[in-house]
Amino acid sequence: MSYQIYTTAATMGWTLYGPAIGMGVLILLGVPIWVVLGLGTTMLLSLTEVLPLTLIGETLFSGIDSFALIAVPLFILTGDVFVTTRLSEKLLALAEATLGWLRSGLGTSTVLGCGFFACISGSDAADAAALGRITMPHLVKKGYPLPYAAALVASGATTGILIPPSISYIIIGLTLGISASTLFLAAAVPGVMVLTAIILTNIVVNRVRGYEKSTGQFSAAKFGRALWSARYAVLVPFIILGGIYSGIFTPTEAASVAVLTAIAIGFGTRQLKVSDFPRMMERSAEVNGVIAPIIGIALLLAQALATLDVPQTFVHAITSVTENPAVVILLMLAVFIIAGCIMETTPNIVILAPLMLPVAQEIGMEPIHFSIFMVTALGVGFITPPLGLNLFVLSGLTGASVLSIARHAVPYVLAMLIVVLLLAFIPQLSLWAL
Repeated sequence: MSYQIYTTAATMGWTLYGPAIGMGVLILLGVPIWVVLGLGTTMLLSLTEVLPLTLIGETLFSGIDSFALIAVPLFILTGDVFVTTRLSEKLLALAEATLGWLRSGLGTSTVLGCGFFACISGSDAADAAALGRITMPHLVKKGYPLPYAAALVASGATTGILIPPSISYIIIGLTLGISASTLFLAAAVPGVMVLTAIILTNIVVNRVRGYEKSTGQFSAAKFGRALWSARYAVLVPFIILGGIYSGIFTPTEAASVAVLTAIAIGFGTRQLKVSDFPRMMERSAEVNGVIAPIIGIALLLAQALATLDVPQTFVHAITSVTENPAVVILLMLAVFIIAGCIMETTPNIVILAPLMLPVAQEIGMEPIHFSIFMVTALGVGFITPPLGLNLFVLSGLTGASVLSIARHAVPYVLAMLIVVLLLAFIPQLSLWAL
């Protein structure tokens, strides 16, 4: 059987636009993303005959049969072990001892705690759920309105995909053929920039609205006690990042060592029992069970689009409008922000990265620079409706409405957008270590 190869979107017409519109409708109806992608891909392949439908099963299996992807469930499980053994609380206590003496100290400490936990879990949803449970009652007691406190935690938790080790960087590295270790190193400065922007935004909002007025002095003794108490918790990110950056471990090997170390610490401190494992494994499997099907199906869709020359058509469409690099960057940013508002990061990366990378390279953007720019821009979508995953996590934890949390998250959205623009127009912020 011969399969017709289409070279332009104009030639394909409704054979491309029909599945795309159908997928958009299903997303608006709330159908699970992996189902939407599966139906859309099957429709596209049926209409275009660009690939045989018999390849679907093989491609789905080969798409997730990757050594690099083994790190994803392991990092998720590591974060779960930290929550179960209460090591995440020790990290938060260390953050409070570090910055809690400042005005707006508890809010600032909460964001810093999110950054600490991001060095372990690699997932923003895990970050939001873990830190939200611990900090929300204290933030409200300190004087923060419930929706604002939820917005603060939701914004801080976006660092879960921005600070290495990040599941999103593993996925975009797999999609574009870039080493995850290289992306982790490149993402260090951008991740800290986002964390700092969120902290500074909370300080400014506090100054204006007077939510928290606690002041004090830094206590070296308190910091020392908190650091000693959190010594085992701090050890794990040192193992992960130190092993990766020094070249001792690959990210997958680092994830294996991290989860074993966290489990050993849990048993050694008697905070972990064998009876905890079924529930931990179940929670981690639930999260991974959402990610893995999306990756497999989205990779199949990306392969079909590449065979149809859609990326090249996309490049031509944008460059025919403008060849100004600044305008192209802003157009890409608009695409990422809109995509992040309506769809999860994983399918966005697997589908959009191969489409947009040629556009970025057309204006001279390096693949690593593009990857950092894209993931950071998509991170804004975690605190913007209608999807806004972190908004829904905090809404579920607190009972506050998603829209009320989203309204209070607006300053953080603006702060993150400023960082994204800096990363887009100053490549050295991403390429500093290369």
